[in-house]
Amino acid sequence: MAVKIKLKRLGKIRSPHYRIVVADSRTRRDGRAIEEIGLYHPVQNPSRMEVDADRVAYWLSVGAQPTEPVLAILKKTGDWQKFKGEPAPAPLLQPAEKAARPSFEALSGEDEGKGEAITQKKKAEKKDEAAAASESTEA
Repeated sequence: MAVKIKLKRLGKIRSPHYRIVVADSRTRRDGRAIEEIGLYHPVQNPSRMEVDADRVAYWLSVGAQPTEPVLAILKKTGDWQKFKGEPAPAPLLQPAEKAARPSFEALSGEDEGKGEAITQKKKAEKKDEAAAASESTEA
């Protein structure tokens, strides 16, 4: 049985994400897999690539052949170079950590003394004007 390391597509129409799987070469793209060994999310910036290095090394050692897209991913993560005995590539880019938003209490703590509304209610003004107009016509 020929075993391949390939991508299994998941996700919606325009937001794909993939699982890196080990499967028989005759199965469908999204068919049954022997084992899932990683993730690939190309839509994120930078792309998210997570690979279980121990399992990849095992499957490559027993003769599993990676497809071209998986080979490119393995070269970026350094697992292919480790298997072939070549020098490791530059480390992967990691997404920047987002700064925490200031809390509501921190933002509203400055204006604690004010308790009044800034704008007045429009409907109450219209009713007052209508009541005053009807009283002046009656008098």
